[in-house]
Amino acid sequence: MAILSDQAALPPGYQLQNYRIGRQLSHGGFGIVYLAYDENDEPVAIKEYLPASLATRSGSDVVQATSGENLAGFRYGMKCFFEEGRALAKIAHPNVVRVTNFFRANDTVYLVMRYERGKTLQYLIHNQKADITDNFIRRVFAELLNGLREVHTHKLLHLDIKPANIYIRLDGSPVLLDFGAARQTLVNEKNMLTPMYTPGFAAPEQYNRHDELGPWSDVYSVGASLFACLAGQAPQAADARMVKDKYVSAKKIWRGLYSDHLLETIDWCLRLNHLERPQSVFALQKALLNPPAATPGFIGKARQALGQIGQRVGLKAKAKP
Repeated sequence: MAILSDQAALPPGYQLQNYRIGRQLSHGGFGIVYLAYDENDEPVAIKEYLPASLATRSGSDVVQATSGENLAGFRYGMKCFFEEGRALAKIAHPNVVRVTNFFRANDTVYLVMRYERGKTLQYLIHNQKADITDNFIRRVFAELLNGLREVHTHKLLHLDIKPANIYIRLDGSPVLLDFGAARQTLVNEKNMLTPMYTPGFAAPEQYNRHDELGPWSDVYSVGASLFACLAGQAPQAADARMVKDKYVSAKKIWRGLYSDHLLETIDWCLRLNHLERPQSVFALQKALLNPPAATPGFIGKARQALGQIGQRVGLKAKAKP
C-alpha cells in the first residue's frame, strides 16, 4: 500500500472554502486530518478523503484516482465517506466527535469536526500508566458507551474503536473519534479497498464474516481497548485467534490487581463467537456500571449471623407472657 508523503497534504495557509489550513495533524490509509481555522479564527479539525491505495493529489490541490482501474473504487469510497459525514452530522453527543460541516472540493470530500484538546487514551496508557486505575477505566468507558449507544441508535457502526481513537479531553471526559464505518462498507460491499484492520482491536467478523457485523462487533473492540488499558497492548489479533487461540483470560492475568468483575467483563467482550458477547452497548454498560453484589466476607457473615441471633432472641423475648 502506498504511503502518503507530507507533500500530499494541503500546505499551511491554503484556503479551503471558508477554512484556512493550519497544519497536518495525522494521515493514514484513508485520508489526512488537518488543524484548520474557520472565518472566526476558531480551530477545527478537517478530514480529507484521500485513500492512499486508490488516489493521489495532482498539482497543488486536486485529488484523483491513481489509475483508471481504481477510479470506480475511489468514487465509491468517496460516496461512503460523504454519506458517513451526513450521518455523523446528525449526532450531537458530548462523547462522540462533532461533525459540524461536510462538503465536496478538490474533487474529493471533507469532514469538518470540532477540534478537541487533550490526549488519546493510547498516550495515557503508554505515558501515564499509573492513572489507568480500575475506577478510571470504569468511568471513562461508561461515559464513552453513552456516545456509542447514540451512534448505534443512528444505525451506524464505528468499526475502529481503539485507544488511539478514544480522546480524553482536558476535563477528563472521553470522546470517540475517527469512524471506520465507511472504510468497512467499501471493503465489504465492493471489495475495492485493501481491508484496513487494526490488529487486535478488530472483531473476527470484520475479517471474513461481514454478514455478522453488528453492535457486538464494536463491543469486541471495546473489550480489546479495555484489555489494552491493562496490558499496554492489544490482545492477539482475532484472525490469528481463529486459527490458534492463544488468548489468556484477563481474569487469569490480572486477578487481584483489578476487580474480578471488570476482568470478567473484558473476557466476555472478547469472545470469538459474536453471539456469546454482549449483544448491545446497553448490556455492556449495565455490566460495567452494575457489578454483582459482593459476597460477604468472614466479618460480613459474622455480622449477619449475630444479627439473625439477635433477631431470634428479640422474638423470643416478645413471645414471653
